[in-house]
Amino acid sequence: MRHPDGRNREHTGDHVPLQITIDPAAPDAPYEQLRAQIAGQVRGGDLPTGYKLPTVRGLAEELGLAANTVAKAYRALESDGVIETRGRHGTFVAAAGDAAAKEVSEAALSYAHRARRLGLDRDVARAAVEDALRAVYG
Repeated sequence: MRHPDGRNREHTGDHVPLQITIDPAAPDAPYEQLRAQIAGQVRGGDLPTGYKLPTVRGLAEELGLAANTVAKAYRALESDGVIETRGRHGTFVAAAGDAAAKEVSEAALSYAHRARRLGLDRDVARAAVEDALRAVYG
């Protein structure tokens, strides 16, 4: 992992390094940077199902963050189905598959049904989605 002071640190639990870089100058809050990087590593297959994540306090210490910041990221990841907490046994990468992709597919299907009920044709509905994606992703 890369500490905010620039030092590299690796968490080597289960022989899989957790690669996290927190940029204090980035526009996203540290918890969002942490959430996005862990989610990306899970989606990319770098963190396998069942991988045990560091404790909240341990990861906070390694990254130079407040424990509440790491806890907030873990809560968001758990809410998204990316990780699961097993009580005192720890926090692990969930086996649920790509929960984010499933959630987006469900939202897209819901949008398509609603657009059709409202009488919008396919091109207008698609243009609205493209406009929204441009607004968010640039």
